[in-house]
Amino acid sequence: MNEPDKNGLQSFMQEMGDVQPLSGDDKVYHHSPSDSLAQKLKRASAQATHSKHLNPLSMEGVKPLRPDDYLSHQQPGIQDGVFKNLRQGKYTLELRLSLKGMTLEQSREAVYQSIISGHERGMRAILIQHGRGEQSKPFPALKKSYLAHWLLELEEVIAFHTAQPQHGGLGATYVLLKKHPQQKQINRELNRRR
Repeated sequence: MNEPDKNGLQSFMQEMGDVQPLSGDDKVYHHSPSDSLAQKLKRASAQATHSKHLNPLSMEGVKPLRPDDYLSHQQPGIQDGVFKNLRQGKYTLELRLSLKGMTLEQSREAVYQSIISGHERGMRAILIQHGRGEQSKPFPALKKSYLAHWLLELEEVIAFHTAQPQHGGLGATYVLLKKHPQQKQINRELNRRR
C-alpha cells in the first residue's frame, strides 16, 4: 500500500470507530416526502392483504375427542338432504388433504390454506385425512380434536361429517364449503337460460 492510501484508511477507521452495527431486528423504513399517493396506497394495500391472510385458527380451547368419536356439524339453514348427501359421501371430493406426518402447526396451516383456496376456486366438498390418532400425544385423537375445533372457526365451512369407510372412516372428515359468491352468480345465469 502506498503512503496516501494508508493514511486514508487510518483516517476512515478513526471516523468509523464509534459506529455500532445494527442488530438483526432493527428495521429502517424510508418514506420519501415525494412518495406519490399511489405509492402510499399500494403499500397500505399490500400490508392489508398480508394481514388479511394471517391464519385465524386458534390453538387454545380445544376439547379432546376420542379416536372413535364421530365428527358431525351442520350450520342452521343447511338442508337436511344436503347434509345427508355429505354424510353418505355422495359429493364429488374436489380436494383431498392428508395431515399424516405433519406437526400440529403444519396441520393448522394446511387446513386453513386448503379451505381458503378451495373456497376461492369454487370447490364445495373436500376430504381431510387426519387419522384416528390412537397413539398421539399429549392425548389420543389430537389432530382430530383440533380439526373439529378449527372447522367450527371457519366461516367458509357450512358442514362436516366423519367420512365413510371407503374414504378413511373415523380417520377422515368430509367438509362442505359454502358457495363462492361468483359461483352463485354462475348458477343464477345457468338457471335463467333453462
